[in-house]
Amino acid sequence: MSLHFLRFSLVVLGLSISGQARAADPCADYVPQARPQNTGREEVGQDLDQIQAQGHMLFAVYEDYPPYSWLQGGSARGVDVEIARIIAEDLGVEARFNFVAASENLEADLRNNIWKGALIGGRVANVMMRVPYDSAFKCRVEQVAFTGQYATESIAIAYNKASYPEDKPVPAYFRFDTVAVENDSISDFYLSGFAGGQLRGNIRRYPDMVQAMAALDTGETMAAMGPLGQLEYALGDRTGVHQPPLAGFAISKWTLGVAVNFRFRPLSYAVDDAVRYALEDGRIPQIYADYGLTFQSPER
Repeated sequence: MSLHFLRFSLVVLGLSISGQARAADPCADYVPQARPQNTGREEVGQDLDQIQAQGHMLFAVYEDYPPYSWLQGGSARGVDVEIARIIAEDLGVEARFNFVAASENLEADLRNNIWKGALIGGRVANVMMRVPYDSAFKCRVEQVAFTGQYATESIAIAYNKASYPEDKPVPAYFRFDTVAVENDSISDFYLSGFAGGQLRGNIRRYPDMVQAMAALDTGETMAAMGPLGQLEYALGDRTGVHQPPLAGFAISKWTLGVAVNFRFRPLSYAVDDAVRYALEDGRIPQIYADYGLTFQSPER
């Protein structure tokens, strides 16, 4: 599944779309994990002093994931790429990128890219971008320091302006109107279960949000539902976007940050400081603006 928060919230945490009350203490059922005794096969230059001495650091970013991270003409582009460059610049080094495919869940992504390495051909990065933050998940994955919260993402609905000249669409409209979603995404699950499944006949599923938004733009569907940033990036003259209340959608908003191997605390502190400075002086909000996106402050 390419919508990474879906895998985080549904697969890792076991939450339902309609919501599930959490214990007051998110770590109440925590059982200490065995500390990893061996470093990853590719773990080289992870310490802050080593990184600064070698003059570069490696960031793991998701591949083919506009507007967040992708390759264009051999150059790394995207919001997460630009934030990574800010972090590296603050540490006085060059940012290098490892574009990675999403694994079966977030735990596997962190294992493969931050603290252990994939079985075949994997590289351990110094920092992984676009990691959803959750206190309960933090308790379960001790090998990772979750830090540098830099933004919030949330679900929205894009629509064809001509189809909705007055009232903008809400999920109930999709009993009669077609809506595009990324297949097996959080929006797909939500709409499929809405009103006892009454919308299922009008849901059109696509491999990713790029194709879902292309379907909206060409008139194959009247609306599309997904993360606000992906919708905004693909808007055209004939389309708009809004964020109506979403009844029963308990996980329609989440905080984004970065992950660092738990063994390298000085690096995690330096990364967190770099992100905080970039939030305070407006550099991160400006990156979002440069890509035509709405910046949503993180819940730090």
